[in-house]
Amino acid sequence: MTRTPFLQPLMRAALAALSLAATTAGAQATPAKATPAPATPAPAAKATPAEAKQFAAKLNADLKKLWTRQATAEWIKSTYITDDTERNAASINEEVMAYVNGAIKESRRFDGLKLDADTARMLHLLRVSQTLPAPANATQRAELASTAAKLEGIYGKGKYCGKDGKGKCRDLEELSDVMAESRDADALLDAWQGWHSISRPMRPLYSQLVNLSNAGAKDIGFNDLGTLWRSSYDMPPAEFEQEAQRLWGQVKPMYDELHCYVRGRLAKQYGEAKVPAGKPIPAHLLGNMWAQEWNNIYPLVEPFPGQANLDVGATLVKQGHDPQKMVKLGEKFFTSLGLKPLPQTFWERSQFTKPKDRDVVCHASAWDVTYENDLRIKMCIKPTEEDLVTIHHELGHNYYYTYYYKLPVLFQAGANDGFHEAIGDALTLSITPGYLQQAGLLSAVEKNEKNVINLQLKDALEKVAFLPFGLLVDQWRWDVFSGKVKPSDYNKSWWELRQKYQGVGAPVARTEQDFDAGAKYHVPANVPYTRYFLARILQFQFHKSLCEAAGIKGPLNECSIYGNKAAGQRLQAMLELGASKPWPEAMAAMTGGKQMDATPMLEYFAPLRRWLQEQNKGQKCGW
Repeated sequence: MTRTPFLQPLMRAALAALSLAATTAGAQATPAKATPAPATPAPAAKATPAEAKQFAAKLNADLKKLWTRQATAEWIKSTYITDDTERNAASINEEVMAYVNGAIKESRRFDGLKLDADTARMLHLLRVSQTLPAPANATQRAELASTAAKLEGIYGKGKYCGKDGKGKCRDLEELSDVMAESRDADALLDAWQGWHSISRPMRPLYSQLVNLSNAGAKDIGFNDLGTLWRSSYDMPPAEFEQEAQRLWGQVKPMYDELHCYVRGRLAKQYGEAKVPAGKPIPAHLLGNMWAQEWNNIYPLVEPFPGQANLDVGATLVKQGHDPQKMVKLGEKFFTSLGLKPLPQTFWERSQFTKPKDRDVVCHASAWDVTYENDLRIKMCIKPTEEDLVTIHHELGHNYYYTYYYKLPVLFQAGANDGFHEAIGDALTLSITPGYLQQAGLLSAVEKNEKNVINLQLKDALEKVAFLPFGLLVDQWRWDVFSGKVKPSDYNKSWWELRQKYQGVGAPVARTEQDFDAGAKYHVPANVPYTRYFLARILQFQFHKSLCEAAGIKGPLNECSIYGNKAAGQRLQAMLELGASKPWPEAMAAMTGGKQMDATPMLEYFAPLRRWLQEQNKGQKCGW
């Protein structure tokens, strides 16, 4: 993904713990003395609901202190990268991991008791919190930490130095620029092969990670790691998998229409021999290293060249919008809804620009460092339309934080992990030409069908094209974790799913010496990915509901809730719940219903779909 919010606290506790930044010049951090898991009264005949409530209260207090220390260390590490700051973060991360593991085991004492709703939910959230649970065995736990750090290290240090290893060494950012900008098929193939070569050494390490993390999952009561991940959605794991497939079934026809049109245009660009009809699209021709989003090839597939240019980057530069002014513009969107301004500390503590005197992580993220409304964003902002949209997205996370920070810390998270992503994205759907005109960034644009189709296709190349990739990354991992896919078939199964869901194929023959899944950050870093698939669908569901609350009539793709207090009230009602209720209840607060639904996404893109269906007549669609 192009942007990732600060990891949710429960997720972060495990993820960051494994970024041991053994990556640290070989020095091993000495863990601080671990905070003990919350003590409970000596058991009588058996545990009681009162003891469980006492346990949960102590758990929240301990976790708030630990996560604040952890987030502080992570903030410093991200904004001032040195061996020392990495080692400091590793130390507290190990302490958090040890505490959470102990607390999960201690919480099993209360299994089977009739608990009050809040206590039961807190214990549930604790048990599904770890995305990479450590085994009880100390040797295995150390091996897991080391393996995870090595995997992230291989990815982070990855460079391609030419086929013979003697050329200019290029990192992912440089290779991605080639993928985005070049129209030379050979140069694209070289960049694609180059980056995918960096993940080959990950293969045996990843197999170790699977075995060790499965052992950790079993230690806390789950069949395997994939079952644990799927258990965090307030429904049985098998039912959630079916739900994801149901949502995919809703959007697949729209994706197929986009795929057919894009493939036809690429065939005109590169020749039908390279892009044959009725076949998967070669992965290196879609403008993105993973073919996950296709917006970089918009100039090749633009429906009506010469129509009004809606990119506001040039205007931002002309009007002198420095980074802080761009963030102020984003804040104004939220305050126009009746939401409160960002605290003064946000402006004092955020990283808006890339410092000249040190290394930092520029990847956009949103934070509440102390779980007490200590809001920040971390970006290296440039005056571009993409960064303006990203600012609105990240502030969506900050406003979620600010409206639930008074809840117990275990409830300080999204209703499910897709919600946090979807809030930011839903609000970016209101960055319409009308909103940009109100913000003074766009002069009046003639409203006609050609402009609408151009804008919708540009959006669809990002939002619709992403859907199958957003689903298949975890489909592959769930099969790997369950043992359905063996290590000897890692690459084969990866490309089978890429073809099945995306209609995308490897541009050159691949073997089991390759580990192409590892070329995507979220796999070696062990970040669950289904959240992004859900967010792409939920954002349209949220957008429709907010537009209805605002009383706005007309096409959904033209709606902007900017300035509407009624929409803001509905949004706030959901944000305030955090993770305190199962996600269907949070969904009901926003939409009135309790089911995820892709129908609003289909409604939003209805004009484009009609146009695509017309364009695809006579074409050999599918693969």
